Amino acid sequence: MELTVADLDHSLDYYRDEIGLEVLAREDGRASLGGHGGSELLGLVEEPGARPADGYTGLFHFALLLPERRDLARWLAHAGRDRVQLTGLSDHFVSEAIYLRDPDRHGIEIYADRPREIWEGKVMERMTTAPLDVEGLLGELDDPTSEPFEGMPAGTTMGHVHLRVSEIPETIRFYQGVLGFDLMAARGPQAAFLSAGGYHHHVGANTWESPGAPPPPAGTAALRHATIVLPDEDSRDEVVARVTDAGQEPEQTPAGPVVRDPSGNSLLLS
Repeated sequence: MELTVADLDHSLDYYRDEIGLEVLAREDGRASLGGHGGSELLGLVEEPGARPADGYTGLFHFALLLPERRDLARWLAHAGRDRVQLTGLSDHFVSEAIYLRDPDRHGIEIYADRPREIWEGKVMERMTTAPLDVEGLLGELDDPTSEPFEGMPAGTTMGHVHLRVSEIPETIRFYQGVLGFDLMAARGPQAAFLSAGGYHHHVGANTWESPGAPPPPAGTAALRHATIVLPDEDSRDEVVARVTDAGQEPEQTPAGPVVRDPSGNSLLLS
């Protein structure tokens, strides 16, 4: 996952102090961030003066998956003590989630999954949005007011990416029919959730803020690319072949082939 930001120093302060990510590397206007002792989860590229990409297709939010419910409780206690500004707290049945926006208005979700046996095979019927039981979550901790917070724990991953798209049926056809994801849930013409391996979703897509919208123009703080990690090189080659057969020539980059979904969102196949 790579994003454009307007002020790299300001963004790094935010992601380190409020989100809890570690700066792994920084060079030539780009910084790499991850959880404690982990690999890169997020890349930030500075473009001074970049404007928020509201009203266009692109990133709705990226979602950091914490290993345990207690880790989510610890993060929420930190947010309360340190006055981290939130935009939402939700119970999705499959997970419990906290939402916020960074200085460039990139959406962020921090979440923990409920046990897989509770929701596996029931995502279409049961995934929902209800108020988060904040008291119950903080009850995981002995004392939320003094629980230490030392950043994102080891084992934090990029659980899913949720995209703003211009149209849902065409999006489903691409992610399911071309890339090979399974459709796990759909919410009429406004949202869809797709995954591999039976997970509740690795990719979300919606038109809530972007029906018929174009991709963000130059000079915006936008999604540069999301990364799809494939099991091996053969699997990646198969996806590249299907994309080519569908009429799109993947862009070859040093990091791997890049393709675009029907809304112009860039996807790095890793």
